[in-house]
Amino acid sequence: MRVKKVDEATKEDILWAEGIAVGSPTYLGGMSWRLKKFFDEISQELWGEIDGKIACAFSSSGGWGGGNELACMNILTMLLNYGFLVFGVTDYVGKKFTLHYGAVVAGEPRNEEEKKACIRLGERLAQWVLIMIDCKKEYLENLKPPEEE
Repeated sequence: MRVKKVDEATKEDILWAEGIAVGSPTYLGGMSWRLKKFFDEISQELWGEIDGKIACAFSSSGGWGGGNELACMNILTMLLNYGFLVFGVTDYVGKKFTLHYGAVVAGEPRNEEEKKACIRLGERLAQWVLIMIDCKKEYLENLKPPEEE
């Protein structure tokens, strides 16, 4: 696993990964200009080379209602253009708290639902890579949300 800030990421990181979680602060309902610039700059070199990899999105904003889900949709749309297979998660990780378009938080993850959303998104990314890339169909059964304790 590699964790990189966009300023540290390279096209080699994208080629290396079978699955990626792409995140950004929410700016006016969209992704950061740094993230957009990164994908703009690698597009000519990687176009068609990363088709079929698995990806998901996450975002944070200064407050609820700041456009987090719009930013996730913005990221997912960009990834779709590259041929990434993207997904949402239908699980509820708390009362009225789900991550259909990706994990979203206001600020940093502080409460239990926010932390669970981030963890669940990472788990689902790993499951989809195992299923789609490594052909481990037995993980299809594990796509159900974990039982509440």
